[in-house]
Amino acid sequence: MHKIKYFSQLIKFRLSATVVFSAIMGYLLGSNEAFFSELCYLTIGGFLVTGCANALNQIWERNYDKLMQRTCDRPLPKKKLNVTESLIFAFLIGIIGLIILYQLNKYCTYYGFLSIVFYVLFYTPLKRISPFSIFIGAIPGAIPFLLGWVAAFDFTLVSSDQSTGFGIAGGVLFAIQFFWQFPHFIAIAWLQDDEYKKAGFKMMIGGEKGKKAAMVAIICSIFMIICSVTPYYVQELGMTKVSIIIMLILGFWFTYKSILLYKNLDDYSAKKLMLSSFVYLPLMQIILVLTKYNVF
Repeated sequence: MHKIKYFSQLIKFRLSATVVFSAIMGYLLGSNEAFFSELCYLTIGGFLVTGCANALNQIWERNYDKLMQRTCDRPLPKKKLNVTESLIFAFLIGIIGLIILYQLNKYCTYYGFLSIVFYVLFYTPLKRISPFSIFIGAIPGAIPFLLGWVAAFDFTLVSSDQSTGFGIAGGVLFAIQFFWQFPHFIAIAWLQDDEYKKAGFKMMIGGEKGKKAAMVAIICSIFMIICSVTPYYVQELGMTKVSIIIMLILGFWFTYKSILLYKNLDDYSAKKLMLSSFVYLPLMQIILVLTKYNVF
């Protein structure tokens, strides 16, 4: 029973669940008729693939996790699990997850595999080299919304210009979540700055808590707002004027939190920005889905 507990910690259950939520929202947006079996494949496959990436990340960073109070109690630093069994577990759930995603279509498997590669092989090592890791990390972080959208399509029935599963609508969904991650990451890096420095992670833009990082948060929040109203002009997403107004209010509220961080440059404002990021993303996705089903 203890092993089960430690393996669940390796997966980062809550983080994986939030990632799967984005994928489900993307599926509901793309599907004209949601199928329970497809939702099950997406949920289980997405959860296992995300869990694989999280587990491999912890294996890679096990010696650095010892140095931070937030992560020192994880299974590997505490030697509750060894590297070999953790690797076997990570690869096993990753392979199973990709196979399950393939039951939806091959592009889901491609995007799932791509998210693992970017998160583990690029984002994870880059964290100790440059704050550019935030940009790299935003790529796998934005894939779940797109993956869910792609999961809704039977590509044997669509035209060749949509053969990659990306398309304009998928790109818009990807872009919204991509830009959202910068203020989200910056807020977390701001609050964890001392801890990250203990482990040698270079996560803060500009090298220290200051106006450069806060300005990036503002700029990316503005780009996020622009992307969030773009669905009004994309037929497949078909937003209404009411939903656009709601999205704008939500986006300006989130951007205001970034502005407050720039103004105050304190941990309190960073915490408020982080919390607002947790509110913005699911609300934005829910609004898009409810619009599709003619609630707005």
